Amino acid sequence: MNDMVPTHWDETPGSQGDVISPPKTTRPVTHNPFEAATPEHVNAGTVAIEGKRAAAEIQGRMIVAKQWPRDTAVAYAKAMQACQRPGLAEAAIYRYSRGQTVEGPSIRLAEELARCWGNIEYGLRELSRRDGESEMEAFAWDLETNTRSTQNFTVKHIRDKRGGGQALKEERDIYEITANMGARRLRSRILAILPPELIDGAVKQCRETIKSGGRVPLADRIAAMTGAFGQIGVTVEMIAGKVGHAVDQINPDELVDLRSVLQSIKDGQSSISDWFGAKRAEIAKETDAFEKAAAGQTDPVAA
Repeated sequence: MNDMVPTHWDETPGSQGDVISPPKTTRPVTHNPFEAATPEHVNAGTVAIEGKRAAAEIQGRMIVAKQWPRDTAVAYAKAMQACQRPGLAEAAIYRYSRGQTVEGPSIRLAEELARCWGNIEYGLRELSRRDGESEMEAFAWDLETNTRSTQNFTVKHIRDKRGGGQALKEERDIYEITANMGARRLRSRILAILPPELIDGAVKQCRETIKSGGRVPLADRIAAMTGAFGQIGVTVEMIAGKVGHAVDQINPDELVDLRSVLQSIKDGQSSISDWFGAKRAEIAKETDAFEKAAAGQTDPVAA
């Protein structure tokens, strides 16, 4: 006699005695409200692989930095030697006026110091772009000490012009304005993780390099400086008014200061009117005259 009793009998006529398995049920999938939505065009697998690759790369760099740490004495000597190059020294110092004169190392010098110091990763990232603006991040990371300095900021896709701002649509224009605005933040992040003694020593050495000028006579260096000012619309008369005497009487210390002013204007740290007290209309007229002269349209003296 069979003692096994079926757990369920199908009551359908003609099928009595058949054992029926209990129906399968599926649990409803609940949506996670805290999960960020992934755009349809993004491959989740690719993102995961890229994230693991980037993490492994950073870990590898940190291991290498620990195994081969920098020799601070050698790194300092290398930086001072780099600051003896006239090309770097002339672009190494910026200066601007906001009630009082502020002077410091430029982004060019900051990048060179990071290269000489070693085991440092730095750069700019565009985190997102929307509604005519880009969210950017400037960062500097000392892989050896694991010291990191970051700054997030927003750049409007607008170029300031007389009469109002101009919206930027071309990719090249957007890249240029984000890179220009990011250079100031990047300089600050790099300098934040470098020793103050290294920065102060480099600025002092660059000033000495500009003052000595190598084998180039002072008169030739003054001529090169005034020529560089002329390209941005600053006349010899404006320079003479700034220093209080004739341009050919500029001394090495004044040459250093004027070089830092020139670099500040080129980097966008300050404007011509900040230093030479000229109105924007006068500056625009002088700049237009020199641009026409360069194109052979008119005589800059007559203009």
